[in-house]
Amino acid sequence: MRIKAILLALCALVATAGPVRAAEPIRLGAVLSVTGPASFLGEPERNTIQMELDKLNAAGGVLGRPVEVIILDDETDVNKAVLAVDRLLKKENVAAILGPTTSGNSLAVMGKAAAAKVPLISCSAAEKITKPVNPYIFKVAPSDRLAVARILADAKGKGYKKLAILTVSDGFGQAGREVLKELVPAEGFELVADEVFGPKDTDMTAQLTKLQGTRPDAVICWGTNPGPAVVAKNRVQLGITTPLYMSHGVASKKFIELAGDAAEGILLPAGKITVAEKLPATDKEKPQLVAYAKAYDERFKAPVSTFGGHGYDSLHLAVRAIADAGSDKPEAIRDALEKIKGFAGVGGIFTFTPEDHAGLGPDAFIMLGIEKGDWVIVGQ
Repeated sequence: MRIKAILLALCALVATAGPVRAAEPIRLGAVLSVTGPASFLGEPERNTIQMELDKLNAAGGVLGRPVEVIILDDETDVNKAVLAVDRLLKKENVAAILGPTTSGNSLAVMGKAAAAKVPLISCSAAEKITKPVNPYIFKVAPSDRLAVARILADAKGKGYKKLAILTVSDGFGQAGREVLKELVPAEGFELVADEVFGPKDTDMTAQLTKLQGTRPDAVICWGTNPGPAVVAKNRVQLGITTPLYMSHGVASKKFIELAGDAAEGILLPAGKITVAEKLPATDKEKPQLVAYAKAYDERFKAPVSTFGGHGYDSLHLAVRAIADAGSDKPEAIRDALEKIKGFAGVGGIFTFTPEDHAGLGPDAFIMLGIEKGDWVIVGQ
């Protein structure tokens, strides 16, 4: 009778206690350019974050809790990026923010995240995002300076002396232009021309004609699609055969699609993920990159890109920091991010310090060329 009474009491207790509550999710936010002119950057970032989040939660999440990422589309609009960050900070109470996608949007919102003491891991490249260092701002896209240095090393190896630059007037282009104007003369080249185009311009023949008049040994175009594809086409239409370098801002098959045959022979620095399958077997990063590229292609029926890698790295760095900190408190995540060493991501090997919130070195880039509508490795 005593045992029966105990069992009845336990049954009553279970009945009145209600269902067992699942662990509260860890809430992260993301502001990405899923639509708009920079959608070729933001869409693969969004896709990758969703894919990796599903894998993470299927494996148990982090700290025994599922991870939720509230993804907001800024439509490649700076004002909408500001509103999205406001919502994530004030309404959603996220522990960290991934993105924004573009440099201009990142520069516009990072002050809000810092003021709220919530870490932001930008997916953009502009050096100004992390220089000077802001305690709460990090980034995963390799800095413009590393890309410029890679281009200039290739140009020097080819014996070029006179360079012309053509840059877009948005945040990414302005940041790149500053670094180009600094490093081109510093590396012993003569900067013979400096032209600018607008992000919505559909014809750059006037700028290209001016550049060609200065007789450069090579031209460096700095921007993101669709402008650089227009530059490539206009160059061919004008019969210009001067070698053309592009920035890492067009390191996706979308650029080749937009430029068509005019992409032939163009050179640019890019992350290894762009040519994962073509990397030598001795490359230590190859297995991880190939696995990510295969998983992305199987799920989304599209080739992987450098930019999807930014989504991968921003999410996994945030999760690593949460695990290391043993907490989802924003300040604890910030402190842990700053201590990450040797983290193998898609964009390279990340090491953050109090003096460096960019985390990547020169080995984040390899030089690629475009031949017969596909990438070829021309230097490592």
